[in-house]
Amino acid sequence: MEKQNEVVLFGTWASAFCKRVELALKIKGIPYEYVEEDLTNKSESLLHYNPVHKKVPVLVHNGKPISESLVILEYIDECWNNTPKLLPEDPYQRAKVRFWVNFVDHQIMARLLPIIMSRGEEREKAIKEFNELLKVFEEGIKKDFPEEFPFFERKSLAYLDIVVGAHFCNYEAFHEVVAVVFSPEKNPAIMAWLEALKNHPLMKPPHDKLVAEMRGKYLGQSP
Repeated sequence: MEKQNEVVLFGTWASAFCKRVELALKIKGIPYEYVEEDLTNKSESLLHYNPVHKKVPVLVHNGKPISESLVILEYIDECWNNTPKLLPEDPYQRAKVRFWVNFVDHQIMARLLPIIMSRGEEREKAIKEFNELLKVFEEGIKKDFPEEFPFFERKSLAYLDIVVGAHFCNYEAFHEVVAVVFSPEKNPAIMAWLEALKNHPLMKPPHDKLVAEMRGKYLGQSP
């Protein structure tokens, strides 16, 4: 018999999109079962629960699947309407947070692949473009959230902290394997934010494991 309020998360440990869902569940104090997926040999359960995209993360709540990480985050915040809230109560503030989350996912993250795939002058150009977008992001959140910035001064992680932290708290591993893309000189506020986030007990990345994963994924090197 299915347990009441049963929560199962299908994910992969190295995925930032899965990490953000795990963070939300932990911040809310929601008990859950975690199922690690091998994406080269996807389970029948994953294919059953996400037949459209056939990818992780998938959250299954009382037998009902929810896919796509940002959709899952908002579902968690609405379904478990307890504190701490991940999104602001004010509709305009929520809209601004969603705007910048989408900017991170679709603009900033899109500039990482050209860095990974390029070398020499082409890579330097790609890093410059990445840093220009980081600057836009940094200035934008300072303008839109003047009373709350920097976010890391809050006691509890919120929606934008989760997304930024899950994507970028592994920056030291990325620097070691690929290239240096963040720096205190160019991105002082974001670097301070990331330093605080990666030292949070829920956020601290497994550096050595991530380095090995990135070497295999980006450089084709066996562990």
